[in-house]
Amino acid sequence: MKTPKKMTLFLTFSCMLFAAAVFAQGDKANRPSPPAKATGKVGAANITIDYSSPSVKGRKIWGELVPYGKAWRAGANEATIFETSSAIKVEGKDLPAGKYSLFAIPGEKEWTIIFNSETGQWGVKKGGDANLDRAKDVLTVTVKPKKSAAANEKLAYVVDKSGFSLKWENVEVPVAVK
Repeated sequence: MKTPKKMTLFLTFSCMLFAAAVFAQGDKANRPSPPAKATGKVGAANITIDYSSPSVKGRKIWGELVPYGKAWRAGANEATIFETSSAIKVEGKDLPAGKYSLFAIPGEKEWTIIFNSETGQWGVKKGGDANLDRAKDVLTVTVKPKKSAAANEKLAYVVDKSGFSLKWENVEVPVAVK
């Protein structure tokens, strides 16, 4: 039995579309919150922050999209990764060289920054809570947010000689590193 040419053409075209869709899923740059990286040097330590960068898109971020008092993956998609090549002091507390998931608990006047030893996980669990196992916390520090000098449409991290900052919407969260 012969397959009609139109059916063969249709099946071939359908398979090509399906294959293109599958490969497009693997391209993280096409996500609504694309991957981003911040790098810099603090003393002898090379610091890298790998994260996904969501946009404000007219939404109220702090206290609404990202609730106060609840652990947050400090970005979008997979949990944010913080890596340091040397031991450092974060807000005066020791953090060994290594790779950590970075989480935050935002507050209006104070934030908790969490360095966790579990890496590679998706940033949130099925119910929407941060995918954070608090038993694997290596370091937590408290910092003060401030109003940013300019609005930031996309979430961004900046690493400089004094530490790193998270900047998004109208908030900047500096974290001192030595």
